[in-house]
Amino acid sequence: MLLERVYDDDLAQAGYLIGCQARGEALVVDPRRDIGEYLDLARRHGMRIVAVTETHIHADYLSGTRELAAATGATAYVSGEGGEDWQYGFDAERLMDGDTVTVGNITVRARHTPGHTPEHLSFLITDGAFSDRPGYLLSGDFVFAGDIGRPDLLDEAAGGEDTRFEGARHLFASLRDTFLALPDHVQVLPGHGAGSACGKALGALPATTVGYERLNAWWGPYLRDDDEKGFVDELLDGQPDAHAYFARMKRQNREGPQILGPLAPLPELANAAIGSALEEDRIVFVDTRPHTEVHRGTVAGALNVPGPAKAASFGAWAHDPETETRPLVLLAPDGDTAGEVRDHLLRVGIDRVTGYTTGLEGLPTTVPAVIAPAQLEDYGAALVLDVRNRTEHAAGHIPGSGQLSAGRVLWHLDELPDDGPVVTYCQAGARNSVAASALRRAGYDVVELDGSYTGWTAWKQGRDTRP
Repeated sequence: MLLERVYDDDLAQAGYLIGCQARGEALVVDPRRDIGEYLDLARRHGMRIVAVTETHIHADYLSGTRELAAATGATAYVSGEGGEDWQYGFDAERLMDGDTVTVGNITVRARHTPGHTPEHLSFLITDGAFSDRPGYLLSGDFVFAGDIGRPDLLDEAAGGEDTRFEGARHLFASLRDTFLALPDHVQVLPGHGAGSACGKALGALPATTVGYERLNAWWGPYLRDDDEKGFVDELLDGQPDAHAYFARMKRQNREGPQILGPLAPLPELANAAIGSALEEDRIVFVDTRPHTEVHRGTVAGALNVPGPAKAASFGAWAHDPETETRPLVLLAPDGDTAGEVRDHLLRVGIDRVTGYTTGLEGLPTTVPAVIAPAQLEDYGAALVLDVRNRTEHAAGHIPGSGQLSAGRVLWHLDELPDDGPVVTYCQAGARNSVAASALRRAGYDVVELDGSYTGWTAWKQGRDTRP
């Protein structure tokens, strides 16, 4: 059996290719939408992708199940569990608890593990060439290394009301009745790693085991004591902010993401044509450089989406393709980088990227407004806004500052003042630049705090220790 993990550091997301070498057939679980890596992996191992599936209706990225099935002719499988309200809206084979998919001598058995979402499936993998018992569990967003999936996203991102309590109780039952019923040796391969917003304390390890989690996970004592209430209380306490774009991902993944097909390389555009399009307000200009370079000058009205490493995350915070339909033009050092940024943006449903340029020559530029920490007290800001996560804000913040995370600010403009400058900060400046550029484009007078919270705390310590 071949088992390959395909990991996206941007969204801290893992998909898996499972192949039978004897038959040259493979199954892909939880693919992202830019499918090139799965196709390359199958070719490298001389395999044909015959099946593709996913553990649940994802909230943090756009699924590649339909895209990969269309490209390969593979059969698509999705969950049929969860009740009427959680059925997929596109054609695919439905899997119920206990159903199996066979790929050569490999058996993939679906287990219904609700809690993170009502329809969630985990997949038990048996390598029939080696054993007649399962040795691996692809746990999706059910069990992570050191944590479990959060049950509050339906409230936070899908319009639910107090569904988190029922979800938490379902997670307790799924752990008790399904996960802990497995042998300790079963290897657990989760759908996310550290950095994902799908849990509050995800470990960075790529895998764990049932036995290790049974003994060491924070939830273990609650299950041993059959303490459902204590489990629910601790699970729901301190969950991080859910990014606002999660609601769009839920809708699109349930309905079925648009199939893109093969994409041509992005063209390099002439700055004269870009300048005309900017003057006529026909495009959105996206500066993919780090915030330190953007602060030396960028196109007026540009979004800052540093990339390609975190372009999916940052892009989904700064741009809503449902309300902003104008195409995007990227500032990138070369065509390969521009193509990588486009691939990352496709993962969060930002599809309308039409080209790139490598420089700002001849374009209308501006220098973003920045304020030093020493100037803040006397500046007269209408609002000092912390765009970090609420847990970061609770751990320490600038006195008097409000909190609205960078992944939510564009969708909560009603919480901002109508007049006067807004001074924004994050921890070190990158998230702040993304949020500030989105707010400026929305018409707000935004001033970034130089050095953000790290710079402010260093200034304060220096001031407080002066004789």
